[in-house]
Amino acid sequence: MSDAIVVDASLWVARLVQGDAFYAVSVGWFARQRATGSLFVAPALLLVEVAAAISRRTGDGELAQRAVDALQALPDLRLVHMDQDVVRAATDVAARLGVRGADAFYIAVAQRLRVPLVTLDKDQAQRAQALVKVVVPQ
Repeated sequence: MSDAIVVDASLWVARLVQGDAFYAVSVGWFARQRATGSLFVAPALLLVEVAAAISRRTGDGELAQRAVDALQALPDLRLVHMDQDVVRAATDVAARLGVRGADAFYIAVAQRLRVPLVTLDKDQAQRAQALVKVVVPQ
């Protein structure tokens, strides 16, 4: 998966919420990646994180569900099922790096696929560097 990249929920949420401080950064980054034919990858947990973040920020559950539906319809997004092997890998990452639980899944997927992790989360980015290449869009 040389043209694949694991994209954390932070960047997807920034892209989906126009009022987000990183909206313009995320729109530009996704446009550049799509122009090069990148494949976006994330653990299936992405859908839950996006729904929760959008619902929490906007108070609009229907908007959150529409955002999730839009993600699921993207032809260049592949969701990784969170099977026992992925959970085990994320558990190892969490224990080794001391990252938050959800962050461990993104790092573990990037590590297993040997592809970069893209995130706006500074703590996750700093800790993940021990295991994977990290990209922080600007």
